[in-house]
Amino acid sequence: MYHPFSVAETIKTAWNVLKKNFVPLVVYSVISLFINEALDFFKEFILLDDDLTTKLIFISIQLIIQCYIGLSFYKLILTLMDKEYYEFEFKDILPSFRMTLNFVIIGLLTGILVLLLVIFYVFTQRNIGYDHVFQTIELLFILYIGLRSIFCICFIVDDDSSPIESLKQSFEITKDNFFKTLGVFTFIILIMIAVLIPIVVLLGLSGLDQEKDGFVFRLAFYCWFILAFPFVQVIIMVTYRKLVYSHLDVDDDIAETN
Repeated sequence: MYHPFSVAETIKTAWNVLKKNFVPLVVYSVISLFINEALDFFKEFILLDDDLTTKLIFISIQLIIQCYIGLSFYKLILTLMDKEYYEFEFKDILPSFRMTLNFVIIGLLTGILVLLLVIFYVFTQRNIGYDHVFQTIELLFILYIGLRSIFCICFIVDDDSSPIESLKQSFEITKDNFFKTLGVFTFIILIMIAVLIPIVVLLGLSGLDQEKDGFVFRLAFYCWFILAFPFVQVIIMVTYRKLVYSHLDVDDDIAETN
């Protein structure tokens, strides 16, 4: 292979991509936060009807909007990574309705899988016992499936793949790189913790309102999100690209990103 997948090189490239595009990524993170907060405000203070049908309709709309925002963020990252090779317009970062629908289907399939695991856990708890054993097995299963399927969203954005096709593609590129992929996501968790620690310390030292719904707590969450979210998403997209290049045995253009 021209560029066998490397965790260290992936992190380095992701950092370079983030440095070069920090402002647009942070701005888009702020916009996505604002939209999600607007949806929550609408749900809490405007949607007063307790009718189940109304709630289901709103939840469906909210899910579609959030999927659209997530996909557009991924498209933005891919576009920024490739901007040296072609000119792009705002419309280039907008996902199609089909992409959004495919993402929603992936979300529904994930929900069904979680429901089945919960049912299985309850069944074993009531009829077999060994709660900790089955809980550990389920957690390992979720970790394995999650790492093997995480890049399905990337294929939906990059190749306009169908839900099943994208899952197959994600499993294919991670087939020989499971532990390296695990290493990347371990680094992601460390990054999230590293950004969170100083925020928590400052929150504790301030002695201000620390209630979950308090203003200071929400402000601290916004700071953590704006700092951590762009880097995490860039790492995921760079990992995806490098896994694809490694799997296809082709030259890795983004390896040269400075």
